[in-house]
Amino acid sequence: MTHFGKIKSYDTSKGRGMIAPEKGGETLEFVKADLQQEAKEPKQGERFGYETRQVDGGKPQATKLVLQQA
Repeated sequence: MTHFGKIKSYDTSKGRGMIAPEKGGETLEFVKADLQQEAKEPKQGERFGYETRQVDGGKPQATKLVLQQA
């Protein structure tokens, strides 16, 4: 199931970021390897579609992030 959210932050040196779900809830962490357009660094406020997976004992993480064109 695809969810949508906006980039809250992204640390280029660590290759990690946070995305805020549009439907509310806790922000989700993601890693650069989960970006479908790996060459493009995400910018704060950009809208992405994503899926979730459970990591670290059940904590949800965003995966398969795809930039949504306006």
